[in-house]
Amino acid sequence: MTGALPSDIDVLIVGAGIAGASLAAGLALHRRVLMIEAEDVPGYHATGRSAAFWQESYGGTGVQPLTAASFEALAHPHPDFSDRPFLLPRMAVMIGRRDEAPAVDAFVAAFEAKGVAVSRLSAAALADHIPGLRPDWSEAAFEPSCRDIDVGGLHAAYLRAAKRAGALLSVRTPLISARREQGGWRVETGQGTIRAALIVNAAGAWADAVARACGVAPVGIRPYRRTIAQVRLGVPTPAALPLIGHVGGDFYFKGEGEGRIWLSPHDETPSDPCDAAPEELDVALAIDRLQAVVDWPIAAVERKWAGLRSFAPDRLAVLGPDPDVPGFVWCAGQGGFGIQTAPAIAGLLAWQLGAPAPDGAIARVDPSPYARARFA
Repeated sequence: MTGALPSDIDVLIVGAGIAGASLAAGLALHRRVLMIEAEDVPGYHATGRSAAFWQESYGGTGVQPLTAASFEALAHPHPDFSDRPFLLPRMAVMIGRRDEAPAVDAFVAAFEAKGVAVSRLSAAALADHIPGLRPDWSEAAFEPSCRDIDVGGLHAAYLRAAKRAGALLSVRTPLISARREQGGWRVETGQGTIRAALIVNAAGAWADAVARACGVAPVGIRPYRRTIAQVRLGVPTPAALPLIGHVGGDFYFKGEGEGRIWLSPHDETPSDPCDAAPEELDVALAIDRLQAVVDWPIAAVERKWAGLRSFAPDRLAVLGPDPDVPGFVWCAGQGGFGIQTAPAIAGLLAWQLGAPAPDGAIARVDPSPYARARFA
C-alpha cells in the first residue's frame, strides 16, 4: 500500500511471510485486515529461504496432522486461487547406516501408525535410487508422497488473494510498541499509530520480541540457523533423485537437475533474530557428510544461504489467543514446517478469528495441541 496507514482496523497481522499472508487471505473477506512487515519485501526471511519440500513425516508426529491436512490445498488449489498446483513430484528416502536399522524401523512404525504412506526399502532398491551410495548405508524408509513446493508461487498467491479480499499490506513498518486501551490496542509502528481490535503475532524469529513490545509474556520461541548450499557435482545425478534424509538428522539433500543438488547439514545453531548468513564451517560440514554417504565428487559450491527456524520449547507451532492478554493472538513457532502446514494453520486460525469453519481434512485437525494455553 502507499500513503498513510488506516487509523482503525479489526486485525493487525505482524509479519507478511507465509504465516501472515495465508492468514490474511483467509480472513480479509470477514474482517478488516492490515499486515505490517518490517522488511522492504514480504517473505524476506524464513519464507524466502525454504528448502521447498512437502514431506508428511517432516517435523515429527506432532506436526504431521497439519502437514497432511494441507496437502489438498497445495496439490489441488481452487482455480480462483491458482491455475496450477504448488506441489511437484519428488519422493523421499530416509536412510541409515547398517547399525541404524532399529531407528529406521521405529521411523516407519511411528508414521505408519499415523496413516502415512511409508515403507521399508531393501538395500538393493536403495542403491537403485542413489547411485554411488557407500556400502555401509543399507537401511532406508521410502515416502512416495513427498513433493517439492513452489514456495514463491504459493506466497505470491496468498498475497494476491489477501489483496483481492481487501487486506492491506505496509512494508518497512516494524511494530515498535503496543498497549491495551478501551477494548483494543494502540499500536506504534515505524509508519505511524494504528488502533486495532486484535493483534496477530506472525513475526517468525521475532515472535517473542513482538510479544514483549506488546506487554505480553513470551513463549520461549527460539530461532535456530539452518544452512543450505547448492552444489555442482562432478558426476550426473538421476533426474528423479528423491529427497534423501538421514534418519538420525545429520543431513538432507535433493537433486536440482543438471548435476546439482541442494545440501544441508541439518544444522540447528541457536541464534538471535537476524538476517541469517551461512557459516563456512557449516557448508564444509555438509559436504563432509555428503561424501561419507556417496562417492560423488564436488565440482563447485555455487550458492549458499541460511535461514532461521523458530521453535517453541516443545517444537510445535503456537496458535491462537493468548490466555492472559485479550486480543493478542499467536501464529508462530512453526519451525521449518511453516510452508507445508500453511493452509491448515491459516484455516484453523482464521476460523477462530471470524472466518467460516474450514472443511475437509483441515476441519478434522484438533487445534488443542498447538494452543498457546498449553504453556500456561
